[in-house]
Amino acid sequence: MSNERYIMRDPTAELSSVTRPRLNPPINLSGATIGLLSISKERSDEFLNTVAARLAEQGHQVLRFKKPTHTKPAPETILQDIVAQCTVVVEGLAD
Repeated sequence: MSNERYIMRDPTAELSSVTRPRLNPPINLSGATIGLLSISKERSDEFLNTVAARLAEQGHQVLRFKKPTHTKPAPETILQDIVAQCTVVVEGLAD
């Protein structure tokens, strides 16, 4: 057995965590564009289909987004589209 000190490495290569202030949610959703992000886990589309239908029934504008795989973070292009087009976002996870 080695006497060398073991150093745990972070596989995400993040050098330091990013702390962002929490944004205050809108007072209401009137006029808001609501983004629905599927993380591509099993049945998340079914869950978000129901959420989209309920929001549309109430007259809200809904945009859909989907990660290519649940095993990796969303690509930067998807995140930028959400930021540019949406007031709020719902991330759908269903197992």
